[in-house]
Amino acid sequence: MKRPKISLIGAGQIGGVQAQLIAQRRIADVVLYDVVEGVPQGKALDICHALSGWGSDVKVTGTNDYKDTAGSDLYIVTAGVPRKPGMSRDDLLTVNLGIIKTVAAGIKQHSPNAIVIVVSNPLDVMVLAMKQLTGFPKQRVFGQAGVLDSSRFRFFVAQELGVSVRDVHAVVLGGHGDTMVPLPRYCSVGGVPLRKLMDDAAIAKIAKRTQDAGGEVVALLKTGSAFVSPAEASIEMAEAVLFDQKRVLPCAAYLEGEYGHKGIYVGVPVVIGSSGVERVLELDLDASERALLDKSAEAVKSLVAAAKL
Repeated sequence: MKRPKISLIGAGQIGGVQAQLIAQRRIADVVLYDVVEGVPQGKALDICHALSGWGSDVKVTGTNDYKDTAGSDLYIVTAGVPRKPGMSRDDLLTVNLGIIKTVAAGIKQHSPNAIVIVVSNPLDVMVLAMKQLTGFPKQRVFGQAGVLDSSRFRFFVAQELGVSVRDVHAVVLGGHGDTMVPLPRYCSVGGVPLRKLMDDAAIAKIAKRTQDAGGEVVALLKTGSAFVSPAEASIEMAEAVLFDQKRVLPCAAYLEGEYGHKGIYVGVPVVIGSSGVERVLELDLDASERALLDKSAEAVKSLVAAAKL
């Protein structure tokens, strides 16, 4: 059986870890693309030197030419400038939008039937730009945000309670930024509602730390942003597509009236399978949760307006 092909656009920190995870798990053949000559080739070769240790025979190549990505089943786009201390995701808007225009053209030309997962920030605007520039249907273009944000929420809860993170279930909605909406009411630990285990003050502290988690990593690293956790989150989504897993994951999906919003990408729970985002699931939100999601959606809309999409 022919092995799937994933092309990773951007051979920086995230792209390098993505390629490693794909090779270790034997998910697909990998093409690592970057505009910087030598970087994708060097990272690909380094990973190839470890294949025997992982018992993996996937093909890993590096390139500076989009033609080598031709026929890809899936693209994951991380290309762009990473955040530096003091920068918000939104500060990256202009420079990364220019990069996305070039990436979208390369994808559309060489793999017109591919599914595209966008990771580049500011995420909700970049994924909308990708959809518009490629002309791909909404199901085949979506963004990695909620899987990462929910993973951070889960970790902070597990850390506070001293339990396994595997037994914590949580969901974070909204834009991938400071207005994201952790939902404590939908968080449980081994089936036990979070509010049975933690008081409101502790929950609020964790929710705030989740919103600020990306910036916390940036401040500590000083010269870059998070890369292992975004890589893992995006590969989890890629597996859901390539193996038609029908996973229910929070992702930046294009809304057409769901949750009261239309024409934008916002983080919501979706079903992911072989065709991409197969459907949006609408949670029953109370008035305060709805207000927070609306506020986050308005922040996304303001960025879209600034980008003049």
